[in-house]
Amino acid sequence: MQLTNRDGQTITQEEETLILDSIRKWLDRDVRDQVLELEHADEYPYEMVEQMKALGLFGATISQAYGGMGLPSATYAKIVVAISEVWMSLTGIFNSHLIMAAAVERFATEAQKARLLPKFVTGELRGGLALTEPNCGTDLQAIRTRAIRDGDDYIINGTKTWISNGREGNCVALLVKTDPEVEPRHKGMSLFLAEKGPGFGVGKKLEKLGYKGIDSAELIFDDYRISADDLIGGVEGQGFYQTMGGLELGRINVAARGVGVANAALKDATSYAQIRETMGKPIGQHQAIQTKLGDMATRCAAARLLVEDAARSYDRGERCDMEAGMAKLFASEAALENATECMRIHGAYGYSKELHVERYYRDAPLMCIGEGTNEMQRIIIARQLMQRNPV
Repeated sequence: MQLTNRDGQTITQEEETLILDSIRKWLDRDVRDQVLELEHADEYPYEMVEQMKALGLFGATISQAYGGMGLPSATYAKIVVAISEVWMSLTGIFNSHLIMAAAVERFATEAQKARLLPKFVTGELRGGLALTEPNCGTDLQAIRTRAIRDGDDYIINGTKTWISNGREGNCVALLVKTDPEVEPRHKGMSLFLAEKGPGFGVGKKLEKLGYKGIDSAELIFDDYRISADDLIGGVEGQGFYQTMGGLELGRINVAARGVGVANAALKDATSYAQIRETMGKPIGQHQAIQTKLGDMATRCAAARLLVEDAARSYDRGERCDMEAGMAKLFASEAALENATECMRIHGAYGYSKELHVERYYRDAPLMCIGEGTNEMQRIIIARQLMQRNPV
């Protein structure tokens, strides 16, 4: 059986299995035993990042023509699930990078692709997507970061916030306003591939409830000069469309993270329910615990199927904002519910920092917010439902 990505590149089922086996072996050998120490110290996993480069994860979905693995989204989602079961933070380091890469591969000029994508694959250039601003999140059309043409360059001023890989990375796909007066607003937005240099500053490290280890930063652009050659696609006004295309893959990734965290919570709860005893028997033999485990297992299975459906739609090159939104909505809520139930099943031990349970509880809410809030996903789903089923 062959699996095909949206560009027609294929891998066999056997090749997918080998890739996933190598990822799981790496997780067991080099990651699992270090997670709690790195998590509690909120320490960036430099050594693991180098190992992820060696595994090819920074080129996972980039075309083989540029040195990447060219993996289908369906295979990529399984990798994200496997890593998120062990430490979700690691997936953010390469996912934000691959959303940036997807925007370049889908919309950049041939010269831009040839210059940038091979460096993305190796991790020589590594970064993410710089969209969010202090006064703007879901409503991207409200961004204020401005790029003004100056000869063969643009001068950019503005601030971005909550940018993954903002401190440790060296470039971002930067969404700006090139024409703030045009209507509709999205036609005045453009996307640049911005490398760090004079005028590109990194502000404070942003402290977070969960999602530790990965750097989240404020980026400050103060008369930052960038060549017009770095305008993705070479034409102004395409940035909003280019960004939305990349977010489909991002939402599939967030949904896959949700599956991973939900699975981890289920596994820990199932194990603990067979060890912990009350009233002379394991708590897993009590009906109250069994109903919790039954619901947790069902959520995991349903979330996984929704992610697979969205990934297959993406790989076929179809519009999949509804499918990706449904997967992201359900899987993130499944992670949050499973993390909560896992903590309840563990009782006081679930509240302890000696176990991973409290980490699931801190990590899970992020998926309900990131890559578009779940409230927005419901609106997207409803609008697409009516558009696809007109009366």
